[in-house]
Amino acid sequence: MAKERVLTFSERGIYCPAGDFFIDPWRPVDRALITHGHSDHARSGMGRYLSTHSAAPVIRHRLGEVALETVAYGEARRIGDASVSFHPAGHVPGSAQIRVEVGGEVWVVSGDYKVVADGVSEPFEPIDCHTFITECTFGLPVFKWNTPEAVADEINRWWAANREAGRFSICGAYALGKAQRILASLDPSVGPILTHGAIENTNAVLRGQGIALPETVRVTPELDVKAYSGAFVLATPSALGSTWAGRFRPASTAFASGWMALRGVRRRRAADRGFVMSDHADWEGLNSAIRATGCERVFVTHGYTSVFRRWLGEQGYDAGIVETEFGTDADEAD
Repeated sequence: MAKERVLTFSERGIYCPAGDFFIDPWRPVDRALITHGHSDHARSGMGRYLSTHSAAPVIRHRLGEVALETVAYGEARRIGDASVSFHPAGHVPGSAQIRVEVGGEVWVVSGDYKVVADGVSEPFEPIDCHTFITECTFGLPVFKWNTPEAVADEINRWWAANREAGRFSICGAYALGKAQRILASLDPSVGPILTHGAIENTNAVLRGQGIALPETVRVTPELDVKAYSGAFVLATPSALGSTWAGRFRPASTAFASGWMALRGVRRRRAADRGFVMSDHADWEGLNSAIRATGCERVFVTHGYTSVFRRWLGEQGYDAGIVETEFGTDADEAD
């Protein structure tokens, strides 16, 4: 029964009795190990926090001056009778999987992850373990991502065509992760790039860490938008269809999300175009990540949990479902 003692599941979050800490808790606890800076995983009210060096700036930006310690990727830390280490998850800059070992038994909490490198986040690394706790946000076979290069070409072609027609290109994206992936994909020779203030605030934090992003212009009330005709305008999802976006006319609108793979979602977003781009693993990514761990047991969290758990059982895994409060982040909820 050693497996049961490594991590348990409570109303406050995923708990390690041997180390007396929680991983990404959603209720206040004394000690929290944080996989990444999205607000459904990094919440206020914890006594002490531990994250990777590269996740810390965004966590501080969002939570303020909390009691936050940091570790390098792969650096082992002894907490009570548990050995913990953080390993790249490929989700957003600084994101990590957390490896927990107790008495020779290894569990890995993946947080959120994707297995294809995006040029912005630290690339995903599979970690050998006995038990793997995985998200399954896109845990259906219908979700299959195109290559980052193909998506970048699609976005730049759309922008160039709009600029040629004298239109702004307004694209909705979440402020941490998706927005920077889009920026890194853009061809600045097409024209200027304007950003919503919330996105630009996150850009400033990440640029301060040395992450290369193209030159952008913050949209302020004083900005003369007519001087930027044909620009690419990167907006938060809530800004699409608002008076903020209404300043840019004429315009074509788009939204970047993995949910664009489903028919009807783009219509509900009231966008002209939908770009299938996600910071989460697709169906094959989830399966390949699980296989690469060599694990025997899998717990699935937020997403298509029932379908994915059943599929994993059919593949021979000891699979279960963990109820969490992940996936409720304003950055990620669709």
